[in-house]
Amino acid sequence: MSEEIILSVQGISKTFGGLKALADVGFDITRGEVYGIIGPNGSGKTTLINCITGFIKPNSGRVLFKEKDITGWQPHKIAHIGISRTFQIMRPYYSLPAYKNLIVPLWSPRAKTTGGWRGGGKHGDRDTVAVDILEEIGFERDSRVPYKLASTLPTGYQKRLELARCMAMRPEIIFCDEVFSGLSMSEIAGMLPLIEKMKSEGITLIMIEHRLRELFRVADRVMALNFGEKIAEGESSVVIENKKVKEAYLGSEEV
Repeated sequence: MSEEIILSVQGISKTFGGLKALADVGFDITRGEVYGIIGPNGSGKTTLINCITGFIKPNSGRVLFKEKDITGWQPHKIAHIGISRTFQIMRPYYSLPAYKNLIVPLWSPRAKTTGGWRGGGKHGDRDTVAVDILEEIGFERDSRVPYKLASTLPTGYQKRLELARCMAMRPEIIFCDEVFSGLSMSEIAGMLPLIEKMKSEGITLIMIEHRLRELFRVADRVMALNFGEKIAEGESSVVIENKKVKEAYLGSEEV
């Protein structure tokens, strides 16, 4: 893991009417880090991602990517510079086969300007590269699964397809919004080596998760949110013992 700060989030605040969704949230992330964001439902996790990735404009604060201020940029411009994301509610092209879902990102300006795809330096036609990426994230290449309509895939495969579409963009940062949700333990076990591989290749992962046990196996550091405020940050073993974190999850300081 590098010491280079690739993403700096500084004092992000967001309100919806009179509702405070985020209040002065800030953190720095180094290149190649796996950074977890946790908190109860409604704590502001997805709103924070939306502010960083351009789907929502914050009321105040800044987002710096490699020291460049990208606050308020449109999502497609943020994707073009190397920041990709999955969605908690999957958004595949349901009427297309799984591998065809990757053709759009593979034709993106980001993929074209970075030249091919990082999976072993493969440079075949885009259909072949799409299947290569799907195989990397757990689709059985010799089965019919990569060629099935996205609408017919089980939840576990749709989650993997979300991640594959991100990888097709050759990002430097991937935001994973509950990527473990809906996966069986065996599916998660198959996903963990992929996360380690991406980390070793210098991809920075920011993971928003409710499945804490699985997250803590891969996260270098964790930040906890509650009611839009940052209440703890550090190694997972330290964060989970934090008094405010226990109260947020258990409703009482007595555990």
